[in-house]
Amino acid sequence: MKASQFFISTLKEAPADAEVVSHQLMMRAGMIKRLGAGIYNYMPMGLRVIRKVEAIIREEMNRAGAVELLMPVVQPAELWQETGRFDKMGPELLRVKDRHERDFIIQPTSEEVVTDIARQELRSYRQLPKNFYHIQTKFRDERRPRFGIMRGREFTMKDAYSFDRDAAGAAVSYQGMFDAYKRIFDRFGLQYRAVAADTGAIGGDLSHEFQVIADTGEDAIVYCPTSDYAANIELAEAVAPAAPRAAPGQALAKTPTPGKSTCADVATLLGLPLQQTVKSLVLATDELDERGDIVKSTVWLLLVRGDHDMNEIKVGKLPGLKAGWRFATVAEIEDHFGCKPGYLGPIGLKKPLQVIADRTVAGMHDFVCGANEADFHFTGVNWGRDLPEPTLVADIRNVLAGDPSPDGQGVLAIQRGIEVGHVFYLGTKYSQAMNATYLDANGKPQLMEMGCYGIGVTRILGAAIEQSHDARGIIWPASIAPFAAVLCPIGYDRSPEVKAAADALHAELLAAGVDVLLDDRGERPGAMFADWELIGVPQRVVLSDRGLKAGTVELQGRREDAASMVPLAEVAALVKGRLSA
Repeated sequence: MKASQFFISTLKEAPADAEVVSHQLMMRAGMIKRLGAGIYNYMPMGLRVIRKVEAIIREEMNRAGAVELLMPVVQPAELWQETGRFDKMGPELLRVKDRHERDFIIQPTSEEVVTDIARQELRSYRQLPKNFYHIQTKFRDERRPRFGIMRGREFTMKDAYSFDRDAAGAAVSYQGMFDAYKRIFDRFGLQYRAVAADTGAIGGDLSHEFQVIADTGEDAIVYCPTSDYAANIELAEAVAPAAPRAAPGQALAKTPTPGKSTCADVATLLGLPLQQTVKSLVLATDELDERGDIVKSTVWLLLVRGDHDMNEIKVGKLPGLKAGWRFATVAEIEDHFGCKPGYLGPIGLKKPLQVIADRTVAGMHDFVCGANEADFHFTGVNWGRDLPEPTLVADIRNVLAGDPSPDGQGVLAIQRGIEVGHVFYLGTKYSQAMNATYLDANGKPQLMEMGCYGIGVTRILGAAIEQSHDARGIIWPASIAPFAAVLCPIGYDRSPEVKAAADALHAELLAAGVDVLLDDRGERPGAMFADWELIGVPQRVVLSDRGLKAGTVELQGRREDAASMVPLAEVAALVKGRLSA
């Protein structure tokens, strides 16, 4: 293709509302144009990247045995009412009415529709397993869309849904999709990690996120550099201390800490390491009547080490807290502790409550905690001697870099990532709600076991740019770049020799299967080079009168700091070889 036949629209400066690098560079490179809050036009340059992402996904999904269909963006509310999600989902679900006042939704996902297809079409065990997928527009009415396409309201997603006879079959389908996803992300050419993820309210133990590694990522990825262990921060286990708890070495003392209400301030005042302090977190659970009114509230005290943070996902899995919890009110705290927050602790409570200690806290001795009196803390606190053993000991904290790996193969490290894919075992959550059954070999109806598998197609673009860019612009992997190579002839509109050589090389590369663009716009070299560095084309060939007289051209990879002079006769093979490497 020639540039004069295409559409190129670059900007020197990013719009003021472009917050992150990917948003800035996609706007500057002319890949997207803002239409409304969280809604973008995908311009020709950006659409080429999307189509390449989709092509890789389709090839690998088909290879894995999935079958493509297309489900609508607008879906009748009745299906969502069957599963209860029409009412349970918040304002992110865009609800609309047609001219007959019938309710519809603009789909954020398609579990209900695909389950409806399955219950109508998959009648016999002989038809299972089956995996349907589509690549379709989604809409989530984000309260505050930001970061360009990274957290927009309208986006493109590939979602797949597997249907199996039983849990064992569903596990096989899950593994097939997991393997397909690894092939997909390998082909994208991105650095990524597949990490074990929390399964949420659905339960089970099959859930993995595919995270593109990027310093600007919103998610924390925990991994062991010396083993295969990897999990997101919500799921990563903080193992119990290996050494037994030491015997008390100090007497319990009520120590003045005037105006020091945080563990960090108390540790500094007392000249102690922060790791010797314990902070108190007070939660509450509510029992509701049929009308939804609170009939009883229970207050809980959670203890974590001063330098640790509570993990809300882990806490939500504890007995008594699974149904939902909240942070206690000041009135509830004062009622149980006789003190305002800042000086709370497990000793001398006004009312009894359940105490949950993190594994690390349960192994501590001679620690510091609040004395339930303003401006005072207890020092030299020990379990068994100064207070009863905790009601429950559990893993309730986020791990830290350097913690032991749960697999016993080393210590943990933490890096940032951007979630772009998720594979998930659903079980019978939707098939049961929608009565999606098949007849087994004995002619008896059985619920289908389901899995769901998503990839954020448009989000891949933002994640790839966040991972790989420099001061000049985007650095695309060759497999998903808008063009794999660009020819930059200097004086194309003035030199017959340059024009002839550029046209011939262009034709040769096209014949060799290289996705190449010839820049025939007649731009000055500096402006032309700046455009293609901004857009991020992996390979650039510069042709000039001077070089052609010597039989050479300049070849430069986007990641290279300088060009190499190569023979014109060999450049096509060199470009193809680089792109294939």
